[in-house]
Amino acid sequence: MTDHDTETPRTDDDPTAASTVPTEAGTASAAARTDAIPTPFGAARPGPAAHPALDALVGTVDRLLSEGGCPWDREQTHRSLARYLLEETYETLDAIETDDGSPAATEALREELGDVLYQVLFHARLAQTEGRFDIDDLAKAVDRKMRDRHPHVFGDAHADTPEEVVAVWDAAKAREKSDRTSVLDGIPQAMPALALADKVIGRAHRLGLLDATRPGAFAVDTEEELGRLLLAVVASAKASGMDAERALRSTLRDFQAEIHTAERAAGDAGVIGVAEPSED
Repeated sequence: MTDHDTETPRTDDDPTAASTVPTEAGTASAAARTDAIPTPFGAARPGPAAHPALDALVGTVDRLLSEGGCPWDREQTHRSLARYLLEETYETLDAIETDDGSPAATEALREELGDVLYQVLFHARLAQTEGRFDIDDLAKAVDRKMRDRHPHVFGDAHADTPEEVVAVWDAAKAREKSDRTSVLDGIPQAMPALALADKVIGRAHRLGLLDATRPGAFAVDTEEELGRLLLAVVASAKASGMDAERALRSTLRDFQAEIHTAERAAGDAGVIGVAEPSED
């Protein structure tokens, strides 16, 4: 947001504002009705702004990065802040995975999500300083993306089941990413090895290079069993003086090379498609 000194809208400028003064009883009744109805996410709220606390946080970031602000903050770059974004993301994941709905867990989730939000605002303000984009540009872009990928909500498309939603999403994404030539395009190679393996295997399923319906090499029925198996593999690697992360990454590089080879062999036969939604 590039301008934080916009004038607060006046009530008498609102064509929907009531023209009569409510009675005390009427005011109490209206307040009771308002308290009984939850405010929808993103809906307009009483006061000068729909999200005054969010606007205040944007102002705080502006102040920290402006002349006379925080010397440490003003020295930061996107690259120097990258590790903090990663750290806050991991802390948020931990809060999500340990969330039991208790007040303490709720507070932890609120705090960690807030820390991630702060990182996003910080990076957006840096980009604004660089003359690249600001937080409004960022919000507009992701809003447009979500609307384009949900034409069954914001357009004329129809999708009544999760499977149909995936198909609509993928079709929209394919139009956006028409310059991509491989199912592997868009996968961040810096992902942790296990997450990267899951993503690459999903793309291999698209090509038919792996059969998604074929039983796995190990029979596991629960995530607890899977976790113990993975831990045993890592323990075995460590006992042998091997780096499990590096070993899996090395294998994944070879596997991705096989996928690229299969794609080149397929040519333009229409083999490359999309079958699973992704957030990139």
